[in-house]
Amino acid sequence: MSTALTEDQCARHLRRADTVARRAMDMGRHPFGALLLAPDGETVLAEQGNIDTVNHAESTLARHAAANYPGAYLAQCTLVTTFEPCAMCAGTVYWAGIGRVLYGAEETELLALTGSHPENPTLSLPCREVFARGQRAVEVIGPVAAVAPEMLATHRGFWESRGAG
Repeated sequence: MSTALTEDQCARHLRRADTVARRAMDMGRHPFGALLLAPDGETVLAEQGNIDTVNHAESTLARHAAANYPGAYLAQCTLVTTFEPCAMCAGTVYWAGIGRVLYGAEETELLALTGSHPENPTLSLPCREVFARGQRAVEVIGPVAAVAPEMLATHRGFWESRGAG
């Protein structure tokens, strides 16, 4: 069984995921970042920035994890992501067999920043609802109020610089 995450661990890992998001942004990609934590809640097995509109950080990382780790192991791992996983990413996390998701800020907060931007047509479908439809549990931790403003700060100005929606 995976260990419980402390508030300090949650904040520290989310800040590292935000660093990955900023790296993606520096490469001209959307500023989202994700980490995969081992069952000890401390060891970072992988990190991934956003690639494009169909290769989100979370789904890309989940597919990589499923190809490289056994299901029983992934069931004890945590996917850490800057924002609540969209429906596509939540589905990929579910099918990869990852047992826990930790996210910094809600999809609704992202929508408030992006509006109807054509590069981020958000889906109003919380990840908890996606996971609730499955046959196995995925634990969800988030949003994390202590770091949500930092996750949002990475996005401030980014979407406006990409043109109005």
